[in-house]
Amino acid sequence: MLIAIPDDFPSVFEGSVAHERAKKLGEVSLDTTRGAEDGRELARRIGKARVAVNIRAYARFTENVFRSCPELRMISIWGTGTDNIDLAAAASHGVTVCNTPGVNAYAVAEHTIALMLAVARKIPRIDREMRGGEWPREMLAQLHGKALGVFGSGSIGTRVAELGSAFGMRVSTWSARRDSAAAKDDILRRADFVTLHLRLTPQTTGFISQRQFELIKPGAILVNTGRGALVDRDALLAALDLGKIAGAGLDVFHDEPVKPDDALLGCVNAVLSPHNAGQTPEVRRDGLLRTIENVENFLAGKPTNVVTA
Repeated sequence: MLIAIPDDFPSVFEGSVAHERAKKLGEVSLDTTRGAEDGRELARRIGKARVAVNIRAYARFTENVFRSCPELRMISIWGTGTDNIDLAAAASHGVTVCNTPGVNAYAVAEHTIALMLAVARKIPRIDREMRGGEWPREMLAQLHGKALGVFGSGSIGTRVAELGSAFGMRVSTWSARRDSAAAKDDILRRADFVTLHLRLTPQTTGFISQRQFELIKPGAILVNTGRGALVDRDALLAALDLGKIAGAGLDVFHDEPVKPDDALLGCVNAVLSPHNAGQTPEVRRDGLLRTIENVENFLAGKPTNVVTA
């Protein structure tokens, strides 16, 4: 049996404990070079594999990829997001898709709080000014006593809510499955901090757009560690430029890597990190192992963490 890892670039899987464990299940085809962004190349790398381990979100499993890989029966995702996989096409071709929910919850939640603090305390700018010989003295924002709106009630959003409460924040949560659009608007009007932890779907694309920025109170801070497309890009740039919000902490973007001429790089009230909120040794180790555990369980006829079958 062939297991394909077609998108290990930059490489995290090669030489890992999970890699060695995968070898015990069958032949492993591992590609650590750039190129899996192209659908035809992705299909070529998968070839006749029965299982594909998806490492990077830039590898898009489309209808054409599934059609070109008739032997494929399972995709095991390193991570939670499934927006790079056509789930309907996977189901129609009899491909089971599994992910690893919750593995990175603590790390991403901590990073979310770090971005909140970095923006509220203006740490990057103050650090830069001090290194330039200045001694900046200005009013900063604290978390204690502030209203935190958490959008997304999965493992990450739940942990962010817990940490926010520990800081003494007044926490409100919103779930796409449970709550109404009116409840969303109400939280946006009251929140001093808004954090996004939703899955990217057609329904959540542009979840925060111009209308929502009109609702958010002036001085509020937006943090997005979910997916870039949860926020309308033009509306975000306008809100930052016009001061409709105090600032934003962003770990995810519409185009990744961010291009050198991206307008966000010029926003002094935005703190940016390169989609690395979950990049800790613990998350990498545990997530990759869980990915292979999903493969083991699927081959044993007892699939786990199934997104679609």
